[in-house]
Amino acid sequence: MVVEPGIELSAAAPVLGIETSCDETAAAVVAGARTVMSSVVSSQIDLHARYGGVVPEIASRAHLELLVPVVAEAMLEARVESRDIAAIGATYGPGLIGSLLIGVSSAKALALAWGVPFVAVNHLEAHLYAALLEEPDLPMPLVVLLVSGGHTMLIRMNGPGDYEVIGATLDDAAGEAFDKVARFLGLGYPGGPAIDALAMTGDPTAVAFPRPMLDQGWDFSFSGLKTAVVNHVRRHPEVDTADVAASFQQAVCDVLVSKARRAAHEVGAKGLCLAGGVAANTQLREAVLDVCVADGLRAFLPTRSMCTDNAAMVAAAAYHRLRSDGPSAADTGALPNLRLV
Repeated sequence: MVVEPGIELSAAAPVLGIETSCDETAAAVVAGARTVMSSVVSSQIDLHARYGGVVPEIASRAHLELLVPVVAEAMLEARVESRDIAAIGATYGPGLIGSLLIGVSSAKALALAWGVPFVAVNHLEAHLYAALLEEPDLPMPLVVLLVSGGHTMLIRMNGPGDYEVIGATLDDAAGEAFDKVARFLGLGYPGGPAIDALAMTGDPTAVAFPRPMLDQGWDFSFSGLKTAVVNHVRRHPEVDTADVAASFQQAVCDVLVSKARRAAHEVGAKGLCLAGGVAANTQLREAVLDVCVADGLRAFLPTRSMCTDNAAMVAAAAYHRLRSDGPSAADTGALPNLRLV
């Protein structure tokens, strides 16, 4: 099957997506960038928990062992065979170089063996399609707040493939701050869900943590907030851990939502959308809903399974990229520091 740039694919064309950018081995089959036929994710959390974070070498070895059975399970669940697949997309960045190479190499090998196009997918762009998978008719333009372990970004999305980054983190991403604070508090890994759960029993007003860069443009900075948590606990060892977790989480959410809210008004967005792993945070989801109701904006919160790394969003992004740009070159490699635009 030879596909040239600009040629329309069938609305029912099944695309196989592969995601191995970090510590989730995932494969999915999506038809026409709209219908999720299967989505399989094999988590490595138990492998990395003892180390308090992702160990790149361990992640790469796990992907080697897991990818083939995960792809097979996704194909079986979707009830498709190799002859049914129209294209194969895989994340080629950003992420861990070793992990990315496993996915890219495997996708190119399958594409060659099956005689279908290979499409290199930007992991950040894929997150933008998670919302469209569940609600394809979202009104544009949107402001997307993409928050994960490695990125915190405000993006104006005008349509598939048409984005503008209007704000980004200058140091620690929100998810990274969650993990570091959780590790300091002895809550284990992954830190985001641990803080989210503990914060429900704490007082978010107990500690007046700073709101870094709250009224300064669209960029973010969470390194100082993390340091403020550490210093406060060291000075007040008797402080309740649940109160610290709740107060820290409230500070992060206040900054994220305030900037996203102002950005939506500034660019004339019709809606506000969350994306990325931290978008699964309970407090953040509730706060975004509240401001959207107050401001008359359309709110869209992907299901938690679509917030975290998955291959369905990769397959959707691959479908659109194939239609607009055609197949990726056979010598495409992994780009661990890839940017969105």
